[in-house]
Amino acid sequence: MILNPETISKLIVILTAWGAAFVVALWLALIFWTYRDIRQRTQDNMLRVLSILAVAVLFLPGIVIYLILRPPLTIDQEYQYTLEEEALLRSIESAHNCPGCGRRVENKWLVCPDCHTRLKKLCHQCGSPIELHWNLCPICGTPAPGMRKENVSLDEALRPTPKDS
Repeated sequence: MILNPETISKLIVILTAWGAAFVVALWLALIFWTYRDIRQRTQDNMLRVLSILAVAVLFLPGIVIYLILRPPLTIDQEYQYTLEEEALLRSIESAHNCPGCGRRVENKWLVCPDCHTRLKKLCHQCGSPIELHWNLCPICGTPAPGMRKENVSLDEALRPTPKDS
């Protein structure tokens, strides 16, 4: 097959049109991608508009500039990261330390094994460990010894506690 100059000219025009269509489609796709990406990364409308304009006006250099300057995390990733930080801080804060020596102690321990500081007391009724400053057992509802009972008859007040008998 012999190509004459007219056929070559038509072939160049067709290839140029396809190339131009590809470049325009790439340009529009990058603008659309930037729009969707920046929406996931920030709520600042000015930053959104500037990012899209940079890609629309500068094309390939604009997308490189956008990729360098865009926020590194999406809004959802930042939220998840914040939740993880809060959970970690709560777990650190919930760690119990001995008031005597400052060492870490378990929540169920009654006495610090290092300095022998009393950490909790036992309920005289059910035997479950309760905090030293509590005046009432949260398990059985029995007041701690020596605490005044509310709405008690004289007979109940004079009745000996199980430990006294």
